[in-house]
Amino acid sequence: MNLRLGERLTAVGRLGGIAAAVVATVAATSMLPAAGHGPGQVGTGKRNGGDIRMNEVQFMGAHNAYHRELQGAELAEMIKVDPTYPAWGFYSHAAIPDLLGRQNVRGLELDLLPDPQGGLYRYPLLRKAAGLGPIDDPAMATPGMKVMHVADVDYGSTCLTLVSCLSQVRNWSRSNPRHEPILVQLELKQTEDVVERAGGAVSPAWNGALLDDIDREIRSVLSEKTLITADDLRRPGLSLEQSVLRYGWPTLEDARGKVMFFFDNGGPGTIRDMYLTGHPNLEGRAVFTRGNPGSPDAAVTMVNDPRGVNEATIRDLVDRGYLVRTRSDEPLGTVMDEDFGRLETALASGAQLVTTDFPTVGMAARYDSDFVAELPGGAVVRCNPVSAPRNCRDDKLRR
Repeated sequence: MNLRLGERLTAVGRLGGIAAAVVATVAATSMLPAAGHGPGQVGTGKRNGGDIRMNEVQFMGAHNAYHRELQGAELAEMIKVDPTYPAWGFYSHAAIPDLLGRQNVRGLELDLLPDPQGGLYRYPLLRKAAGLGPIDDPAMATPGMKVMHVADVDYGSTCLTLVSCLSQVRNWSRSNPRHEPILVQLELKQTEDVVERAGGAVSPAWNGALLDDIDREIRSVLSEKTLITADDLRRPGLSLEQSVLRYGWPTLEDARGKVMFFFDNGGPGTIRDMYLTGHPNLEGRAVFTRGNPGSPDAAVTMVNDPRGVNEATIRDLVDRGYLVRTRSDEPLGTVMDEDFGRLETALASGAQLVTTDFPTVGMAARYDSDFVAELPGGAVVRCNPVSAPRNCRDDKLRR
């Protein structure tokens, strides 16, 4: 049938279902066992000198750091398909060098879609519906991981491939070699079912070979000496988790100028398990998993919503020595209500990485809002309110 895009999507279900899936907060606490303390853990064990470790400070990060909202004819077509698009898609980030530089961000979230043959996402449904040609970036026709929010319908990006995004990180890092560590969160996606059924790109299923490709692409851009990996933390005879909880993370000084990756995807029977196959402690891997405390690979975890009982959960995880990511806001209710309460809770929780869609003044002005999520005083880094030792001073952390 030669149906218009809106009719095709209506036939299989409104795109609003995608919006709900995109902005849903993961109930991460359901996967976290009760915390307990033991000797030698970070924050409780003996300290050798006064060096501040990278898990004893706090940074801000950009959620969907590549994202650019739809414009012009593509936006008009999207509103026909899903009138709720402004509620989940109306935010646009600066290019990565400006996020890292002018906006004081040290965390970047990138959404990856597999494209092993090349060209799979080059001609989105919306562009066809709007009478436009394929995306003109030649990198879209080449094999490799693509970076976009929702294939075919929300694909605006400041860097359309993983390699191009990381090249921007590398180039900025080389120009600012004493920067605090940059944490890159990778969320692995596929085309939404409703979009596939409407004639959109059909993503291949994630498998071991594609996960190996991610490692290769990272290492094609960043050298081993600029990466922080599980191999750097793991001690002989110990699991990654045992190593981190007993001996801690690198010092902030040792982590300067470096980049660390972790997966958003977690849970049993998932991408995490495939990535761990043959690498139970992430031996040789470039990316940390979203580990479940008590598992050998656990070092980094996530609790997306810091409110309620989750605040205590985050505090406990941070105190034990894990590195935790949480979110200070979600489009667009937090912003339109100028609700700073979630931001304050996220910062107080001690989560080392707090991500936002609005990291700088002015981004929320279109909603008649002055919401911005940043560290106090707009700082790049501060002493962690939960895990920092008494000798930590905010004014001594920058270099």
